[in-house]
Amino acid sequence: MSFDCDVQYEIEGTLPSEAQFNKWAEAALSTQIKEGELCIRIVSPEESQTLNNTYRGKDKPTNVLSFPFEVPEGIPLQLLGDLVICADVVEKEAHEQNKAPFDHWAHMVVHGCLHLIGFDHINDAEAEEMESLEKKILASIDIADPYREEN
Repeated sequence: MSFDCDVQYEIEGTLPSEAQFNKWAEAALSTQIKEGELCIRIVSPEESQTLNNTYRGKDKPTNVLSFPFEVPEGIPLQLLGDLVICADVVEKEAHEQNKAPFDHWAHMVVHGCLHLIGFDHINDAEAEEMESLEKKILASIDIADPYREEN
């Protein structure tokens, strides 16, 4: 298996390391594919809000946005796409949900990576499949079920 994860820090603070982001992305992706490249960009609420409004029509910052890359037919490229993660939103959610901050970061990376490879949660069946896979992946790296009620 070969995964290449480029991490771009557009803000400063107590953030996961590039090695942690790589570990989380590989945990998510290796369950489904053999290789791939992605970029994870850590951004401010302003940048997240602009992108969320532009691409999803929601005028507020969000935790993670996934931008899958569609490789043209016949091009042997393993580029999966980009994840844009808003540090402030992730930290706020972790606090509100009584989760360890880096556990929530890991969940956002796993969730975003699954979106990059085609998983979604538009309907109940898709949501159940995606959440089940997220729980399994996170458990494999010793992170508790992010959907449990007693968070």
